[in-house]
Amino acid sequence: MSRILNLISIQLRKDVGARGGIPRLPARTICCTARKHAEEGDAASALGKRWKDTADTVIIGGGCVGASLAYHLAKGGVKDVVLLEKSELTAGSTWHAAGLTTYYHPGINLKKVHFDSIKLYETLEAETGQAVGFHQPGSVRIASTAARVDEMKYQMTRTHWHVTPQYLIGPEKVQELFPLLNIDKVLAGLYTPGDGHIDPYSLTMSLAAGARMYGAQIYNPAPVTGLHPTADGKWDVQTPHGTIRANRIVNTAGFWAREVGQMIGFQHPTIPVHHQYVVTATVPEVKALKKELAVIRDLEGSYYLRQERDGLLFGPYEKMEKMVLQDSWVRDGVPPGFGKELFESDLDRIMEHIEMAMEMVPVLKKADIINVVSGPITYTPDLLPMVGPYQGVRNYWTAIGFGYGVIHAGGIGKFLSDWIRNGEPPYDLIECDPNRYGKWTDVPFMCAKARESYGFNNVVGYPKEERFAGRPTSRTSGIYELLKDKCSMGFHAGWEQPHWFYKPGDDTGYKPSFRRTNWFGPVGRECRLVMEKVGVIDLTPFGKFVVTGKDTLKLLDRLFANTMPKVGQTNISHMLTPAGRVFAEVTITQLTPGEFLLVTGSGSELHDLRWMEAEAAEGGYDVDIRNVTDDVGVLGIAGPNSRKVLQKLTDEDMSDGGFKFLHCKNIQLAGVPVRAIRISYTGELGWELYMDQKSLAAVYQAMMAAGKDEGIGNFGTYAMASLRLEKGFRGWGAEMNCDTNPLEAGLDHFIKLNKAADFIGKAALQEVKAKGLKRKLSYLSVRTDDVDPEGNETIWLNDKVVGNTTSGAYSYSSQQSLAFGYLPLELCSVGQQVEVELLGKKFPATVIQEPLVLTEPMRTRLAKKAKAKA
Repeated sequence: MSRILNLISIQLRKDVGARGGIPRLPARTICCTARKHAEEGDAASALGKRWKDTADTVIIGGGCVGASLAYHLAKGGVKDVVLLEKSELTAGSTWHAAGLTTYYHPGINLKKVHFDSIKLYETLEAETGQAVGFHQPGSVRIASTAARVDEMKYQMTRTHWHVTPQYLIGPEKVQELFPLLNIDKVLAGLYTPGDGHIDPYSLTMSLAAGARMYGAQIYNPAPVTGLHPTADGKWDVQTPHGTIRANRIVNTAGFWAREVGQMIGFQHPTIPVHHQYVVTATVPEVKALKKELAVIRDLEGSYYLRQERDGLLFGPYEKMEKMVLQDSWVRDGVPPGFGKELFESDLDRIMEHIEMAMEMVPVLKKADIINVVSGPITYTPDLLPMVGPYQGVRNYWTAIGFGYGVIHAGGIGKFLSDWIRNGEPPYDLIECDPNRYGKWTDVPFMCAKARESYGFNNVVGYPKEERFAGRPTSRTSGIYELLKDKCSMGFHAGWEQPHWFYKPGDDTGYKPSFRRTNWFGPVGRECRLVMEKVGVIDLTPFGKFVVTGKDTLKLLDRLFANTMPKVGQTNISHMLTPAGRVFAEVTITQLTPGEFLLVTGSGSELHDLRWMEAEAAEGGYDVDIRNVTDDVGVLGIAGPNSRKVLQKLTDEDMSDGGFKFLHCKNIQLAGVPVRAIRISYTGELGWELYMDQKSLAAVYQAMMAAGKDEGIGNFGTYAMASLRLEKGFRGWGAEMNCDTNPLEAGLDHFIKLNKAADFIGKAALQEVKAKGLKRKLSYLSVRTDDVDPEGNETIWLNDKVVGNTTSGAYSYSSQQSLAFGYLPLELCSVGQQVEVELLGKKFPATVIQEPLVLTEPMRTRLAKKAKAKA
């Protein structure tokens, strides 16, 4: 160890002494021989080509992501694609990246992004004639604790129904793939064949060559100096060389993305962080190997390690208290001229990881350090990139905030190109929607979250994960202060919302697990509260819009597949994509003639608003869409005693005849004006109560006082999830999204193919119906032990993958686990036996009739019929 520390010290003195401050270190030791010539050519030429003053798409930023988008758009047949790079291609974060590539991702559809990237990189050199330096020795994620083994089992069941091969392997196989490991520390590994690393510089140059080959223009140096929207939704893009009129612009500017956004009034929540990696000289034990080592990721040590020629490359992720943000760039902008520069290295920050790496890979103790790279990479608050069109302005798109730009570049370029060309995303990727952030995402929050996300790079990924840095934001409901010490809060689009509530004797706090944990019993108590008495839930995080104007009805009939409700009534409606997939689920109420209240889930607030605004603008509709999400608080009350509680506080007739299901009324509740809608996602008798945010606490306290004799209490979103599943209610983002059509999701009741209006997706859906479905959403009872399905698990039959779950929970009413899942039509019959994989074990499951528990309106109707017959 002393040798490596002395060598590090010598290296740092050389770096700082020779360069007088920030060292400019070579980025990689595996290089393409053409690099130097290409760089000299870029530097020597100005533009050397004819300037275009119009374009279909202008891409701002020439890193690997921007080059990939240019390549995919041009190859896809889009004419007049222009990429503007302020200095040199790869300047910024691309040129110094470690270049790791992996099929693995803990999410769902980001696996598709990784898959598309690797498949592209495998063929790109043959297509363009430009070497890319792609190595595919595979990779292994190392488990050295029991929790890590559970995590790998958890991830395996979320991967089996995807195309990517992935294997849970034992220590012997791990050692075969990486024979230099201290195998005593290894319990298991998650092995992904085909993983590896690529030269980011060569990759970008190959993508750029491909883009040019298919007709795209790349201008550099061509910094963007101004962005100005035109009345018809186009953009004037100003540069020192002239102005380009573009149909759309795409910000792919890396750590300059925030400055590009500021040109049009946006404060994108992106921030550069310092990331370091170390390259060794030749290691004799590495040189002696007959094949390249697999890339390893030691999750407990929080570092990656791969072979670099005959040496090793090692990159750690420091803990949040040690990592460094370049927050001055947020405040003052990126220093002029910064492009292929690096930060001064600081090995003290990563010494803990170096020591752990030496224990895991003992040959590191004798290795000589030849290079230390410390460069900026861009983070968003949650580490995921911001990909897609932006709400609030027309035809402005982003592909920014890539902490892992190399592995995302190929797939994101394809994803965005398909979306731009076809008018809808090729698959659901809402976790990367740029509109998941809003005005509540201020600089202190961004910094706290980026620090946390970097430090948590390799923490155990539990279900229902919560991260607490930067919370609460400015988005707190009117009853947050009343509830915050009584419950475990969840984070939803900036809001704090109770997940479950504490009682004396409960094991409180956030205690994540892959199995049933401390919230399991209390959530059952809350479910019984709603089923037997009355419960109150804070629903303020709902996205809420008021739509008015001359063309309101015409616009909504175009946007939604359902018919519009009458004045004073409510329904559930769906926005579809042109291909007939479910873009959104919205509760619609007509308040007065031509005035509508639209309510959506918290996570899709600006996602849905952007879609509606875009259609209104493109169709020339005379409407006003007002986002009232932050101004309007919402309380839900549900349970057999809910009517009694509300009746004590109002003169309005709350009886079944006086206030019907799916009706809306303006009432006074404890003297406060409230808009009450008789609807509840629990499926029980209940209302959603909309009011001024400032009145929420008064109404909440009045209801709790009035309901004391009725056994009133609080319930949270975990209980809501269980109750809705018992009733067979679908959830957007789970049972339905841009990967599903409404017919296979069982939403036929809400889709009016015979309505006169030509709603978006109508023709496509008629074609789907005519051709017939290939799969259908099924309702499953799963016989488990101490683990419950949550969604995205693999469904098996006779050792073959036949489908996947979409959501799951424990049914406290029937004492069994339930799940929704997609199955082939021939396996959807009630009584069909399948298996659901949970934590490496296949549990028996049966397709059952839905719903398991009838909704309150259905029970009431059946009771009336029975009474009439008696």
